Amino acid sequence: MIEYTNSEIQAVINEYIHSERDRDILKRRLIDGIRYEQLAEEFDLSVRQVKNIVYKNGDRVLLRCAGNCTKIS
Repeated sequence: MIEYTNSEIQAVINEYIHSERDRDILKRRLIDGIRYEQLAEEFDLSVRQVKNIVYKNGDRVLLRCAGNCTKIS
């Protein structure tokens, strides 16, 4: 499994995700590991909405990381 540093993931999120809310949700999920239920409560969204945001944007972030980030061995 390929791993990336938190700072690399955060840099990609900041560069490629334009919605501030979506950036915050992705950081909390991908970097902090916060559960969907907690994120839904924190951002006043449904769990389904949070999952959609993470799925929609998470692939984009990971694809960018694959091309731009340093792998941790």
